[in-house]
Amino acid sequence: MKGPNIWMIAGIVIVQGLCAVFFVSDIMLNVIGARAQPISWQTREMLEIGAALGLVLGMVLGWIAYRRTWARSRQAEQKLRAASGAFLELLEEHFESWGLTPAERDVALFAVKGLSTAEIAGLRNTSEGTVKAQTNAIYRKAGVSGRPQLLSLFIEDLMDEALLPDTGDGAAAATSKAAS
Repeated sequence: MKGPNIWMIAGIVIVQGLCAVFFVSDIMLNVIGARAQPISWQTREMLEIGAALGLVLGMVLGWIAYRRTWARSRQAEQKLRAASGAFLELLEEHFESWGLTPAERDVALFAVKGLSTAEIAGLRNTSEGTVKAQTNAIYRKAGVSGRPQLLSLFIEDLMDEALLPDTGDGAAAATSKAAS
């Protein structure tokens, strides 16, 4: 099931709300003496048992909703880790195919992460001029004119259907071959 089960959450809220209203109104009616006609003890006991069961049901439904949310959170974290790993593999493949030096790889990685030339120079203990020369070499080797185009190379590759799961209809493979 995708997304939160709205009916389960609504059920929890309604059951808990009705039970709370029952217990609070019962106490308030006793405190202010507003109960005009007493009800039989059997009826009262049945109402209290029903309200208590409602509270237990709300607790169980709350636990189920929590577990489902936790499971979806874990799945999302796993997918994010997989995507992060795929992105790092993609970076390494490009860096290798472009023939970047170790220093250029560092600079390219920092540039992709969004650091400024001054920040990269500070992290690498080099001058800004050196970082600019290295970024120009990276752009030349990658065949792009600047950082936005460099980033778009990686974004396009991540969005490429070759990285998406196969749906079994062969469309992803056919589209991937047609794009090549």
